[in-house]
Parts: sequence; structure tokens; C-alpha cells
Amino acid sequence: EETAEAATERFEGDYNVIPLGVDLGLFRPAPKRELLAIELEAAGRSTTRALLRLLEDAPAWESTLLHTKPLGFRPAIPRSVRSRVRVRAVRRPEQRAAALRDAAIFVPAPGGEERLTHEAAACGAAVVAQLEPDAVVQEILRLVTGSSGLRGSTAEQENRADAQSFDRVAAELDRIYSALVRKKRGPRKTRATLHEDDPLAGREWIVVDLHMHTSWSHDCSIEVEDLLDHAEEIGLGGIAVTDHNVFGGALEAAELARRRDLLVIPGEEVKTQGQGEVIGLFLDEEIPRGLTFSDTVAAIREQGGLVYLPHPFDRQHAIPDPATLHRHLAEVDVFEVFNARLLRDSFNDEALRFARKYRLLQGAGSDAHVLQGVGTGAVRMRRFEGPEEFLLSLRSAEILRRPKSLAYLQSLKWVAQVKEKVR
Repeated sequence: EETAEAATERFEGDYNVIPLGVDLGLFRPAPKRELLAIELEAAGRSTTRALLRLLEDAPAWESTLLHTKPLGFRPAIPRSVRSRVRVRAVRRPEQRAAALRDAAIFVPAPGGEERLTHEAAACGAAVVAQLEPDAVVQEILRLVTGSSGLRGSTAEQENRADAQSFDRVAAELDRIYSALVRKKRGPRKTRATLHEDDPLAGREWIVVDLHMHTSWSHDCSIEVEDLLDHAEEIGLGGIAVTDHNVFGGALEAAELARRRDLLVIPGEEVKTQGQGEVIGLFLDEEIPRGLTFSDTVAAIREQGGLVYLPHPFDRQHAIPDPATLHRHLAEVDVFEVFNARLLRDSFNDEALRFARKYRLLQGAGSDAHVLQGVGTGAVRMRRFEGPEEFLLSLRSAEILRRPKSLAYLQSLKWVAQVKEKVR
């Protein structure tokens, strides 16, 4: 509800809050044992430590530490309780169901996966979602020592989860979408109509990766010529070279590509002053980092370039705030709806919903920092010449999602950086 209210203030419209659905066939109540399930996140480490210390005074209880993504830290488990604590990766639904089914209590982490909370409730676990470690400990003590506290909390969670079953959520979504369809005016365009309206309809289809880096970026070791060779080997028809705050790699790539069929869009990923990054495509010269979002967009425009907004909802990095995004929405030429390097799929999903709502041209890129990542995100579009035809081509383009393991690609990047330092 708070999110809907905040969205209404920034973006006019009517918002319906739909909870995440739960597969009640997979996540269902089962007999409980004295098991405390804790979600592992960096933001909740102090709570995790407090709860593990609590186990020292509860010898009958065990604990499972759950994580849905690779850990960036090693949980500190007291020696006295190590035999009663397990750490489990629960990325897949069946893994989460197996871990949550026996748990009597579940403690979500601040900023963790909301889905885990709903699934734990569906399994009949009492969910303790306080923010302060002391409050969490006190609530768990109350549940464990009270005569009916745990049973009452469990029943309440089960009833709430039942209201979020896939069937009920699907019915609500169907009701909302049906109402929206009735509001739409005018005939829906068919593929034949789109083909007739496409001035580039006779051009060949090519696959273009709109976001990648070379050794000109501080965190990448791909040589420009190696990048061009690899792009052609995997069947790309075009690439946009978008190094961090430098333009030399794009110029070098464009020059070398003159002898090839591969299209190269010279670009730059520019770090703004506190409002994330903006990519300029079809640039002629370098744009300095540290400008305001507005000045960065203006600098791209002055060169006749296009404004491409990368990973707009990747909250693992700096991004434009809602007010800035809304203020400059009309100046964004292309909105990145798929970035193959994002940690969470939900960030890409949010970008896609946003682009569809505001009818923005959609782009996609690998954000590759190693050769193996090139082409993992791309666009299938008509061959084009120059920025005007590029925008026309995107109108009938198709987003291609071909992700590889992020852990695998990130490890390759780190290895390459270490080798570079050793040299």
C-alpha cells in the first residue's frame, strides 16, 4: 500500500496492489519440529547473530540459514551451536519448499526476497518480520515459551497465504486486465499492419547487443579487436561499445569495423552526479563524468546522439530517483528492459513493465565485461544506418534474453582483472 501511495505521488494513475502468488500445491503445511529458519542477507547479519546466540539457551532447537543468491560474506556461527545450524541455498522452488516445510518459525531479512515470506507462511511457519534484532529475539521467545502463541501465529499466517494462492491471484489479475482491455480504444495492430507501417520492412534482420565494454573500461580486459572477432563468430550483426566514462574504445571499434560487415555504434556509459548512469549512442566525442543527469542528457543531444538508459531499476547500483526519471522521460530514446548482468530478474521485469506503461522504445544488452558474456542480451532488429533508422528499426524489434550464469561471468571478470594486475 505504501508503494502504491508513493507511486501515485510521482506518476499519476490508479494502482492496484497485487501480492505475489504462492504455489499451495508445493508450499503446504506439514508437521513442525523445533526449527528456526533465517534468511541470510548482509542487511540482516546482526539479527542472525542475535538469533544464533539465542540457540545457546534453547538446546532443543535447530536453525537453517537460507540464501537465494550467492553470499558475499561468511556467516559467523558460534562454535557451541554449529552442530545444530545448517546453511542452505534455496534458489529453486522445490529447494525452498523442502527447507521451509519443517520450520516452526521463519525470520525474513530486511530487503530480502518477499517471496520467501509468503512461502514460509503457506508452509505454516510463524513469520517474525521485525526490523530490530532485540525485537525479533523477544518475539521468538514469546512464541516459543507461550502456550498458544506459536499455534495462533501459524494459523494466522496460513490464512493469509491461502488468500495469495496462484488461483486467487490469477483471478484478480484477470479481473484487472479485463477491465483495462475494455478501456482500450481503437483496433489492435496485427503483425501485417505493423509490417505495412515499417519503412525498413525490406531490410534483413540482424542481432545487435546494445551494451558492452572493452579494455578501455577500468573493469574490463577485452581487447577491441578480440571483441569484434568474437561478435562476428557468434553471429551478431551489430554492437554498441559503451565503455565507462571513456570514448576511445568506441572510436577504435568503429574504425576497425570499417573493414567488416559488423555494425558498430560508438557510445559511452557516463556516470552522472548521484543519479546513476546514462549511455549515449551514436556519439562523436567523449562526455565527462560527474555532470548532472540533465547536463549529461544535454551533452548527448548536442552531438546528435541518442539517450539510452541502462539498468534503470538495478538497486544494487546508483540509479536515477523516480522524480529525475519522470522529469526526463520524454528525453529518453531507448529504455533498457533486459540487462544480462543484473543480479535479480525482478529488476529487468520492473523495467519492462515501466517501458510498456509509458510506451518507451525498448533496448537490451549483455553489459559484457568478458567475451563469454557478449550477446547474452540483445535485440533482433532490421539493419539500419544512423540514429534515425536505428529508432525506426527498434519499433519492430524483438528483445532476446540469452543469459548465462552471473556467478560464472563475474568470476571470469575477476580472474581477468587479477591477471591484468599481475602483469
